[in-house]
Amino acid sequence: MDFELNQEQKMYQRTVHDFCAGEIKPYAAEIDETGELRWEAIRKMPELGLTGLQVPEEYGGANLDTMTATLAIEELGWACGSTALSLAAHNGLCCSPITNWGSQAQKERYLPKLISGDCLGSLALTEPGAGSDLAGGVQTAGVKEGDSWIIDGSKAWITNPKYAPVIVTLVRTDKQAGTKGFSLLLVEPKSEGLTIHPPEKKMGLKGSPTQMLSFDEVRVPLDAALGGEGQGFYQTMQTLDSGRISIGALSVGLARAAFEEAVKYAKQRRAFGKSIADHQAIQWMIADAAMEIEAARLMVWRAAWLKDQGRDYGKQAAMGKLMASEVAEKVCRNAIQIHGSYGYSREYPVERIYRDQRLMTIGEGTSEIQRLVISRHVLKEFDN
Repeated sequence: MDFELNQEQKMYQRTVHDFCAGEIKPYAAEIDETGELRWEAIRKMPELGLTGLQVPEEYGGANLDTMTATLAIEELGWACGSTALSLAAHNGLCCSPITNWGSQAQKERYLPKLISGDCLGSLALTEPGAGSDLAGGVQTAGVKEGDSWIIDGSKAWITNPKYAPVIVTLVRTDKQAGTKGFSLLLVEPKSEGLTIHPPEKKMGLKGSPTQMLSFDEVRVPLDAALGGEGQGFYQTMQTLDSGRISIGALSVGLARAAFEEAVKYAKQRRAFGKSIADHQAIQWMIADAAMEIEAARLMVWRAAWLKDQGRDYGKQAAMGKLMASEVAEKVCRNAIQIHGSYGYSREYPVERIYRDQRLMTIGEGTSEIQRLVISRHVLKEFDN
């Protein structure tokens, strides 16, 4: 076992950290207040490969392994939850499917644009009546008509559509074919009949736009199908498995940010004649947070390592995401507790970080769904 990052990974981690510390973290509160990402920083991201983490170099991407990409997402999460979520969705949910299953023409058309720093990609899966149950709940339909697909339906809780040059969209193309009756279609936001509704008013992650989409006879060419017709459900499951590694890393970053704020405050704040960091109740919360963040990070890293080795990583990705998101919930809650009344105020970052982390046990599969995924893997292993 080797738990050491290689020199190249350490250098990249430090570079991304320094960029986030200078260009994103100081503006995180402003991003939360205004509901707008800091595009001045995003336009600089291609230089660091952050807008094309695992996109091949021939399209201008960084072509990083999963482990190194995971390090970058953690640093973004540490700096700003909104920025991290939009970049994680852009890389993992839009760029990755196009990279993995796109035709040469599709890659050439969209990938250079996606990594330019002028836009962020989007994936449309969830619907008003279909969240965890995609196979049974997706009603948005794609019907062939001449040389086109005609799309009708709606999507909900979609990240980045207002910034996207293309939205990868899951549609049902054959109602009789079960899980083989789905396709991912590449839809451009300016397509006639597509309405992108105003951003939702959310508890947290306010700078990362979450929007509803309505499709009213939206016409896209037949060659807009990603990787061919009928592959959409399989592609979606693969994409979500990989995306869970990113959400796990993002959760670790959020937990780390809250933890650092809590320790700094505990060392400064005095009560009963001494620093509150000298009180056992606070020390136990600090110790638990340090231990649990480290454990969560290692679980996420192992999932990333398995993926890079070409091995089955689905169970480990679900375990890492579940562990990291629930650790973030606890660490951020205790960070507010350590701050006392000040932690409940927007004057201190832990209030915002707590609101941002709350999505992590919901998005990319709820904690309950992660437990189902893990248990199914375990039961299957025992059958073998």
